[in-house]
Amino acid sequence: MPYEKLELLDNTKPVLSWANHALDIKESNMAQNVASLPFVFKHVALMPDVHLGKGALVGSVIATKEAIIPAAVGVDIGCGMCAIKTPFTATQLEGKLKKIRLEIEAKIPVGFAQNKDVETKVTNWQGWRHFNDLHKGVQRLNDKALKQLGSLGSGNHFIELCLDTEDQVWLMLHSGSRHIGNQLAQCHIKTAKSLAKLTETKLPDPDLAYFVSGTEEFAAYWRDLQWAQDYARFNREVMMNRVKTIVDQHLSGGKASKPLLMVNCHHNYAEKETHFDEDVYVTRKGAVRANQSDYGIIPGSMGAKSFIVKGKGNHDSFCSCSHGAGRRMSLTKAKKIFDVHDLVEQTQGIECRKDRGVIDEIPSAYKPIEEVMNQQSDLVEIVATLKQVICIKG
Repeated sequence: MPYEKLELLDNTKPVLSWANHALDIKESNMAQNVASLPFVFKHVALMPDVHLGKGALVGSVIATKEAIIPAAVGVDIGCGMCAIKTPFTATQLEGKLKKIRLEIEAKIPVGFAQNKDVETKVTNWQGWRHFNDLHKGVQRLNDKALKQLGSLGSGNHFIELCLDTEDQVWLMLHSGSRHIGNQLAQCHIKTAKSLAKLTETKLPDPDLAYFVSGTEEFAAYWRDLQWAQDYARFNREVMMNRVKTIVDQHLSGGKASKPLLMVNCHHNYAEKETHFDEDVYVTRKGAVRANQSDYGIIPGSMGAKSFIVKGKGNHDSFCSCSHGAGRRMSLTKAKKIFDVHDLVEQTQGIECRKDRGVIDEIPSAYKPIEEVMNQQSDLVEIVATLKQVICIKG
């Protein structure tokens, strides 16, 4: 479905929305706050899964000239998805789901846990060469960053084994830059807010404090941002390699399988790109790049379908699409409304935890993924439709 143009105040840039719901007053105000910033380029694009965030809406794409907003990128820098299409089929999984789940849970730390042993691949990562250049506020975290590389994290991060409509097995996971990315973001957001206060910059929201290109603060943030995005991407690679090794062990006797398709994409990040023939900084806060050559991953909730997509290069969305179903209720509200019985009902047929610790991730806490997909037929085409058979939550 094509976007609609929101009616906002005269002094703002346009806001183009692909949302599958009318924005409420809080969401409209947040969109308007961003659109009122003088350095916003052309318009703000809202994806179908848009919902409240901090400073900017989750599911928003913000192109800017000569400035960047650290809080719009957010604290889980480089958070994103990774997926592999394997040569295995559903019949090969029969009777093995629980064993595979338990082994993955044993090999990949979840929540606040970290790796006890650091593998050579992690130690040899090129990014460590530049760790000493990062913000002084994270220098004490070298050891933690090392041990967390190859760990899932908490909240809505997950690892899944899925089947597509042809019963082909897919591996999929969702994670970001862990504690080090969070701390880097917090350091720079604090600096941006301090600068805004010092220069008496008028902002519609303190969380929209920004850095101007050409300044030391901008350069420092951009350097740390790129490092954290690389860390996040490699973190997903390390975990996916472990998951693949486990699945190969169970389904092919340990013989390394050859992936039929691999996708690794960010959905909380910023990059320098060219749009409408101009070089701009594009911040995707809960959105995936969807150029014509791009593959992307749009997961539903635990117990719902997920989609592998290919971008259509829609210029009005700054070549972007949604990053998931989007929450329709907060974690706290979900825990109040639902119980373990509801969770068991809504995750029938899926090998996963079914306890109070994951109630906030119950499928009903999210928007229906089919509706979200219907809203972005002009942004992406569906390559594969997946349904999970194993789900491991952070």
